[in-house]
Amino acid sequence: MRESKLWFLHVITAVVILFLLGSHMGIMHMGRILQVFGIGSTEPTNVEEVFARSKQVLFMAVYIVLLGTALFHGLYGLRSIIYELSFPKALEKTVGRVLCVAGIALFIYGSYVAVQLTKGA
Repeated sequence: MRESKLWFLHVITAVVILFLLGSHMGIMHMGRILQVFGIGSTEPTNVEEVFARSKQVLFMAVYIVLLGTALFHGLYGLRSIIYELSFPKALEKTVGRVLCVAGIALFIYGSYVAVQLTKGA
């Protein structure tokens, strides 16, 4: 039962990533078209524009959600691949725990950076 819930969450995160990355690509790379609506950028990699976006709470929230979904999706996928190699159960459990701790640590660090950029530090 636990595995089916994790798999379902894996699929849901794929949909969230698809939506968020699609939105990101549209906003960042269709700038001239979207500027009619007051969003978008003609130079998305310009340093001033990157820092201006990073100070917006909406972008921070989207970055954190994207970070969390991408980490879960990628690390759960890696875990699934490793489990299919039929290692001993103890090693599989260890791999799962290591990936979980790594994911949490990366999420905390990434979220910290996003929040600090929004604060302007």
